[in-house]
Amino acid sequence: MTDTLKSADIQLIQRILPHRYPFLLVDRVIEIDGTASALGIKNVSMNEPHFQGHFPGTPIMPGVTIVEAMAQTSAVMVGVALDLADKEMLIYFMSIDNCKFRRKVVPGDQLRMRLTTLRGKAGAKVWKFRGVAEVDGELACEAEFTAMMDLPK
Repeated sequence: MTDTLKSADIQLIQRILPHRYPFLLVDRVIEIDGTASALGIKNVSMNEPHFQGHFPGTPIMPGVTIVEAMAQTSAVMVGVALDLADKEMLIYFMSIDNCKFRRKVVPGDQLRMRLTTLRGKAGAKVWKFRGVAEVDGELACEAEFTAMMDLPK
């Protein structure tokens, strides 16, 4: 780990990611170690629209949105490390592998997402990451995923 970890608040996140409500799924990235690793935070709120139907009376954060939150955290990590704010970057999933869900994520939880880069470097379009999401130190989800980062010419 480097001596100086960086972070990203919601204003910087919105300058990097194209996502907006209701699909912006990371609130803060509190530790960014270059393109090597990051720790992101998602505060899960009952006000999120997916809880109306998933499931009425028993709100559970959909697994696909947990994976998406991890992917958005990795994009913020790369965006901060490579100074991509305001560059109108788009990010596309290419694959999701070895994905496992271990715990329900419900309103009131704080999802802490630890991302590490498995493959990718400055100038590369295709990156591979490993993500682990926890609530109160308990594993909720883990996955590896590949994404393409596309910057306009």
